[in-house]
Amino acid sequence: MSMLEVTHLKKTYTTRFGGDKVEALRDVNFTVESGEYVAIMGESGSGKTTLLNILAALDRPTGGKVVLNGLDLSTVKESAMASFRRDNLGFVFQEFNLLDTFSIEDNIYLPLVLSGKSHADMKRRLVTLAEQLGITDILKKYPYEVSGGQKQRAATARALITYPQIILADEPTGALDSKATDELLTLFSNVNKTGQTILMVTHSVKAASRAGRVLFIRDGEVFHQIYRGEQTSEELYAKISDTLTMLAGGGEIK
Repeated sequence: MSMLEVTHLKKTYTTRFGGDKVEALRDVNFTVESGEYVAIMGESGSGKTTLLNILAALDRPTGGKVVLNGLDLSTVKESAMASFRRDNLGFVFQEFNLLDTFSIEDNIYLPLVLSGKSHADMKRRLVTLAEQLGITDILKKYPYEVSGGQKQRAATARALITYPQIILADEPTGALDSKATDELLTLFSNVNKTGQTILMVTHSVKAASRAGRVLFIRDGEVFHQIYRGEQTSEELYAKISDTLTMLAGGGEIK
């Protein structure tokens, strides 16, 4: 059984004054296997952000279902949703979402503190993770004292420290310069090689070209996908670019 199963997912919004309905997701179907690294791409308004919000249990679908390791997310009660997200999902956001009044170390500890973990357990997890991510020397600093790339590494550590079933990344390279982007993508690839499942929404062809599979969403549906196979990142980059050009022109992919 797949780690993540998305079946006939639909999401319809009613406009502010109840006049019109907007179909953000029409009929989305895909699965993610344990240990996969999947990128989701699509033009603005294609539904990919709505999809990510539903996968993150931040929004409920109008129809269809999302099943994570056999658990239908629609069965999780609202009162238990926050703890479910904290225990099962790791989040990496474009804007880092670090608290400036907390040190880098305390920002990373935060989900474990909320889960009631002991300080000894938190420390044990952080030591290994900080070394792996190359942030040991900035743990006592505050977010405003470090670079964007270092902030995103800290945010990645915060996502990983709970040992999540899946990492959900929303435009993780969007606020980074090219050097920090390359470093973060290498980090993601290395983390994935340890067996961590990653699902990333991105506009960046460079970011998507580092994934093992790329899903393309158009008009609220998955309409195409590319598997890396034996392709290099450069070859995958070219295929993704060609697909996006076709997507922008409204053409069909053969």
